Amino acid sequence: MTGLVVCGVVLAVASAFGLWRAVRDGRLRVRAKDGAVRVSAAELGAGLGERATLVQFSTAFCQPCRATRRVLAEVAGMVDGVAHVEVDAEERLDLVRRLEILRTPTVLVLDSGGRVVRRAAGQPRRADVIAALGEAV
Repeated sequence: MTGLVVCGVVLAVASAFGLWRAVRDGRLRVRAKDGAVRVSAAELGAGLGERATLVQFSTAFCQPCRATRRVLAEVAGMVDGVAHVEVDAEERLDLVRRLEILRTPTVLVLDSGGRVVRRAAGQPRRADVIAALGEAV
């Protein structure tokens, strides 16, 4: 009987975690620390956009990174003055640690000065990226 109860509790906790993760995955949000964090063009190895920059941290074998790349490239192409920069997380561990990137893909939305305005861990939706750009621009 005890084993059955333990199994039920484990299943309930795992299901709750899965639902929580599904709700949060890919959401562009603001962290209290992010507003003070700035990223320079030199750190990225590419120029910042005139109005905003979409920074994507990826790894070579990350399947969602490919879809995220397409979404961010499309949005950057739609909005004037917005650049899309992809950073290989494995090659830029110093930047990954400084910006507290925990998984790929992670997307940062920077304003024209390089200040982090929003961040998403996981694949963001196109509409959410466009809305986040509205705050950055």
